[in-house]
Amino acid sequence: MTTTVLIWGLGLSLGLITFLFIFRIVLTWYPQVNQQRFPFNLIVWPTEPFLVVTRKIVPPLGGVDITPIIWVGIFSLLREMLIGQQGLLRMM
Repeated sequence: MTTTVLIWGLGLSLGLITFLFIFRIVLTWYPQVNQQRFPFNLIVWPTEPFLVVTRKIVPPLGGVDITPIIWVGIFSLLREMLIGQQGLLRMM
């Protein structure tokens, strides 16, 4: 029972943050959007701490910020490794 709740909560959290990063990628296509205004700030606020750290390692390439793409890959991989069909938490 406890493992099921953990898997459900972790899956929901990782899915939500991945979804926010995908929206963040879409926001990069529209630089004229004020990211400090509602509802865009709901996307920027939870993702920006991850992106700030990553931008120090991977600067924008040719003016294109690829750091949200990196985080979508990281969180998707983490979700698959932990709660995927053969994930570590599923095999417990």
